[in-house]
Amino acid sequence: MRQEVPGMPGVRSFPDRAAMGAAAAADIAEELRSRLSAQGAVRVIFAAAPSQSDMLDRLVAAPGVDWTRVTAFHMDEYIGLAADDPARFANWLDRAIFTRLPFAEVHRIDPEADPATYAKLLAEAPIDVVCLGIGQNGHLAFNDPPVADLDDPEDVKIVELDRTCRQQQVDDGAFPTFADVPTHAVTLTIPRLLNATRLFCVVPGAAKRQAVEQALHAPISAADPATALRTHPDVTLYLDAEADPRG
Repeated sequence: MRQEVPGMPGVRSFPDRAAMGAAAAADIAEELRSRLSAQGAVRVIFAAAPSQSDMLDRLVAAPGVDWTRVTAFHMDEYIGLAADDPARFANWLDRAIFTRLPFAEVHRIDPEADPATYAKLLAEAPIDVVCLGIGQNGHLAFNDPPVADLDDPEDVKIVELDRTCRQQQVDDGAFPTFADVPTHAVTLTIPRLLNATRLFCVVPGAAKRQAVEQALHAPISAADPATALRTHPDVTLYLDAEADPRG
């Protein structure tokens, strides 16, 4: 059942990750179908994280989406990993969605390139949809509290990852030890993410409960980057029971 929270256009809560992912994928697919019926092409930014897996699996199977008119981007990438490292976010998204659908184009972040190169690609036309999550420290993409800027003048930048963010990558199973997690990454900034027409934010798991509570109720500031979602006019937050602080 859809439940409204002041300052957040929509929060939907489900009993488990599977139900959450199915509902989010259905809503995203409907948004894509609607936009494709009214315009020639659609541009979408995807997050790379295990929290998105259930949704992406269902989105790949969604009927009636003309993926040949969809251009895909992603929102962050580690610096310092080999091009074929499975932990690289581009490679993770290749496995999860990019190579499973006939996209018009897929623009992968090159962490060795000038961030302005990717920013230029993003700026070529409006971004219609962003599919994202929230980190345990409240980060959006790799905008951790120490480096987040709600008024960032850049669209894409290099950042240093904080300890909570790096530990989350170990907890998520992406790296065997803390020392294996890269210290720096390329990320889309918060204004760049929010400069999209429609946001779908998928956040499962008990480890995210406090971050969700903060996103919904803490003062809007870079100290809790996910609070910036409350400044966007059209975002829906999808939670499972473990992540829902209201349950």
